[in-house]
Amino acid sequence: MQHKIYFTPGPSQIFYTVNDHMKEAFQKDIMSISHRSATFQNLFAEVKADLKSLLHLPDHYDVYFISSANEIWERIIQSLVGNASHHFVNGSFAEKFYQFATDYKKESTITRMSDGEDFDNLEVPENTELISVTLNETSIGYAFDANSIYQLREQHPDKLIAVDGVSAFPAVPFDFSKVDTAYFSVQKCFGLPAGLGVWIVNPTCYQKVEKLRKNKVVTGSYHDLLQLKASGDKNQTPETPNVLGIFLLGKVVKDMLFRSAKLIQNDTTYKAALLYQAIEKSSVLSPFVARKTNQSKTVVVAKCEGGNADILARFGEQGWIIGKGYGSYKSDHIRIANFPVHSKEQIEQLTDYISKT
Repeated sequence: MQHKIYFTPGPSQIFYTVNDHMKEAFQKDIMSISHRSATFQNLFAEVKADLKSLLHLPDHYDVYFISSANEIWERIIQSLVGNASHHFVNGSFAEKFYQFATDYKKESTITRMSDGEDFDNLEVPENTELISVTLNETSIGYAFDANSIYQLREQHPDKLIAVDGVSAFPAVPFDFSKVDTAYFSVQKCFGLPAGLGVWIVNPTCYQKVEKLRKNKVVTGSYHDLLQLKASGDKNQTPETPNVLGIFLLGKVVKDMLFRSAKLIQNDTTYKAALLYQAIEKSSVLSPFVARKTNQSKTVVVAKCEGGNADILARFGEQGWIIGKGYGSYKSDHIRIANFPVHSKEQIEQLTDYISKT
């Protein structure tokens, strides 16, 4: 049977050490331990500390483990927005977060760019309580310039800023001190099975949810932010969590720490440059995002002349599984994941083939 390499943008190729970590999990009965036990508390504390080290999180920021990034959208709207949020939408996933806000009947606003183009302005309505930015839009391969996010912080010190880093962290450098909350799920850059979301918050978020509670606003139930904090302070979770997912995340984070975040980020930049160069040389492909500053380094998206069916089939014959376009671009784009699990040698083989298409 031909060995396949998954360059899909999530779920993607499983990190190469996960097989061994799974064996260790069975040997240690990780799936059977109580989430109220000292063993779990030690696991929670260790994974949290290692994540903070890998991502260079400020000491006073907290980390929580819940089901998915989608759930975090809902928790942010419940816990941190009383009336209005503002959403910079650079693709389908940023749009979905905005839709969560409107489903909760918030008076939320939106700045929507043309697909693949840049934002014309970074203006935010005065009544905005929380600003949402998607650092790396997985649907179309658009990267929000981190410097623009830092600019938003300077312009709006009184507003909360939330960053979606689902297909960015830890492969893209980011200064978390410039935002109040950030989040990701593990099935992309961390190369793990889906089913775990990581929510990062700072103390300003607790102040906000306490204010909403005093104003009789319903801020959620078992994953209310203050309940997460009460449990998290004891290195526990409010409910029975995905203990296996947390264990595997901790193991992969240690693997990444051994390599170092800086090396991972440098390798990501190198591999992305190879991919874009190959796409530009191709006779049938071209980058969807034209401006280099906004070209994603982790999800490389190309337009396909005549559609993507033939290209997907030919890559599949080589054992390379790449992603289709997303949404309305399903048949017109290809999306190539460039995550830490994808080696330079794999990307070099892939780009040699792309250059000849």
